[in-house]
Amino acid sequence: MGAGATAGVRVSEPGELLELAVAAARLGGELLAQRAGVGARGVASKSTPTDLVSEADLASQRAIRELLAARRPDDGFLGEEEEANTAGESGLRWIVDPLDGTVNFLFGIPQWAVSVAVADELGTVAGAVYDPNRDELFVASRSGPALLEAAGARSELRGRSEDPRGEGGAGRLATAMVATGLAYDASVRERQAAVLANLIPRARDIRRFGSAALDLCWTAAGRYDAYYERSVKAWDVAAGELICRCAGLEVLELAAGAELPWGILVAPSRLASQLHAIVG
Repeated sequence: MGAGATAGVRVSEPGELLELAVAAARLGGELLAQRAGVGARGVASKSTPTDLVSEADLASQRAIRELLAARRPDDGFLGEEEEANTAGESGLRWIVDPLDGTVNFLFGIPQWAVSVAVADELGTVAGAVYDPNRDELFVASRSGPALLEAAGARSELRGRSEDPRGEGGAGRLATAMVATGLAYDASVRERQAAVLANLIPRARDIRRFGSAALDLCWTAAGRYDAYYERSVKAWDVAAGELICRCAGLEVLELAAGAELPWGILVAPSRLASQLHAIVG
């Protein structure tokens, strides 16, 4: 099937799309790695003074978009920067976060990544999240397992199956390491803080590292037991959500309410309901 031939994806195509997602994520990651540590040049704010975009974000997205346009010109595109949203004609749309963790990147904190996913009318078909700081690549396609490629080896992701300290086994909120994130808007953060204060005494501990894409992938890899966050956007979670699903984790939506925006929760099924009861 050529680009733009029909809507949807044939069975053999997810692998080809995943290869392109990987190429795009690595391209953006290598470009960012060259710019890391050179200082906060070309920085501007977006939705709030704390919601930053840098020249590096823009350069990464432009490079990725050029690659995708050259290889699949009829596909749609949704990117975080520069209001990049085109519908396309193929029934496929690429969803790209060219630098997830911009604030970390600008402060020299090595916790940021590039996320590239492609979706059809049913959801994400394939996705890749590349962490240049650790040279770790997380990938999944709808037709296959979630994988981590690192140090020249490939391993399948299954989430965390047991408690590393043997304290009652996995699946208990009381022994769970939970990752989360906070919105840029101060009024939303205040409401999130109230939810977090209710969760803290009920979980083993909380981590807030600043990259939703990596939080999702690290949960799929079993480095966290669970992850939840509100105010995330499609480009933050499109690839990571599929990776978590393919790792056997449950993915729940956190419905938007009068005081809190939409969000996502990822955990093993026996833990997901416990966490949702508190943060949902």
